[in-house]
Amino acid sequence: MNVETIVVGAFDSNCYVAWHNTQEAIVIDPGSDADTILEFLESNRLTVAAYYLTHGHMDHVCAMMDIRRKMPAPVAVHPDEIEWMYSKWNQIPPFYPVPRRPDEGELFLADSMELSHAGLHCRVIHTPGHTPGGVCFYFENEKTIFTGDTLFAGSIGRTDFPMSDPQLMRQSLSRLAKLPPDTVIYSGHGPASSIAEEKRSNYFLQRG
Repeated sequence: MNVETIVVGAFDSNCYVAWHNTQEAIVIDPGSDADTILEFLESNRLTVAAYYLTHGHMDHVCAMMDIRRKMPAPVAVHPDEIEWMYSKWNQIPPFYPVPRRPDEGELFLADSMELSHAGLHCRVIHTPGHTPGGVCFYFENEKTIFTGDTLFAGSIGRTDFPMSDPQLMRQSLSRLAKLPPDTVIYSGHGPASSIAEEKRSNYFLQRG
């Protein structure tokens, strides 16, 4: 499994491009800087098999439609994000406008749902807390998980937003803590880590 981390936007969000042994890729959380993401895809002769969204915050989704215009593909998102992620509440002018919703092609996620795109297979783990429909994408065969803003290296996503829930976040972290220790963590912001490292050093995961 190849993973390219592209840091984008005013909030230094991590967009990931993941691919295996085909010329197709999965784009995870295309939050901003569509031209930069497209340049990487085109320079590596990759097309997009699917867009995976860990959650709906504007800094993780705003570039999706600009990329999708050139590389159409399904958009995988949890339905609990839909009501608010395309609304006026999900913007920070001038950095992030209200995200645009696709006319078609949304793939609604559910806990334990299996996904297969670009020769890669993952299981969806619903991890509410930061947002109601936050999810993680767990690639068990590759010992890799994309955690969005649920779990960071040394920290976790904020739970003081109107739609956040600290109790649900603790439950979500408890689920992640049970994953194999050698699972590599690619989060929504900051460096990569592992379940073992976070169980050793991250107070929030220890508490969970």
